[in-house]
Amino acid sequence: MSEIEIEIRDDRAAGRLEAVAGGEVVGRIEYFVLDAPGRALVPVHTVVEPAHEGKGIAGSLARELYAVAEHEGTVVAPLCPYVVKWAERHPDEAPVADPELLRAAKEWVVAHPGRF
Repeated sequence: MSEIEIEIRDDRAAGRLEAVAGGEVVGRIEYFVLDAPGRALVPVHTVVEPAHEGKGIAGSLARELYAVAEHEGTVVAPLCPYVVKWAERHPDEAPVADPELLRAAKEWVVAHPGRF
């Protein structure tokens, strides 16, 4: 099987980091930007289309989310179970978020039902 070329793009307005192959979105991390008590990117949900599972797309998305956060001088406060597990396996690329940020992120999700 040949490797497919994946492009990752950040659709900040829609709150999605998308993996695109052949012009089609094949995976995404849905996230929001937390502003208080500190700034953080908060991934809530990771999805990879069934036909593209097992190709490392979710891991590439997680890695890119942490790279975007680092580039912006902010942190990632993961609520998405996949991103939490990925971060545990890649501590050199995924600094642990402050528990206060994680608590605030959870409160934000509860306060915005239906968003995710």
